[in-house]
Amino acid sequence: MNIIIKQIELIERVDQLIRLQATGTPEDLAYRLGISKTKLYRIINTMKTLNAPIEYDITIQSFVYAEAVGFTFGFYSRHQKHKGLHPFVS
Repeated sequence: MNIIIKQIELIERVDQLIRLQATGTPEDLAYRLGISKTKLYRIINTMKTLNAPIEYDITIQSFVYAEAVGFTFGFYSRHQKHKGLHPFVS
């Protein structure tokens, strides 16, 4: 199970760096993340499979998003108001 969490954390970190346009070259990014370049490309391909429009911008030497997107993973509390529903009282 920890493997899944680590993968998600890695995706979140790559997402953050892409948003900042601060990934650097693939070699730099892999080094910064402490992973191999091959693993980096696996992560990027996974993100693309999840519809992330990732491109590499040669002029700024950084991965970028071709369009604005958001990424979130996890559970959150949903507060719903139940209109007209009341508990049964006996």
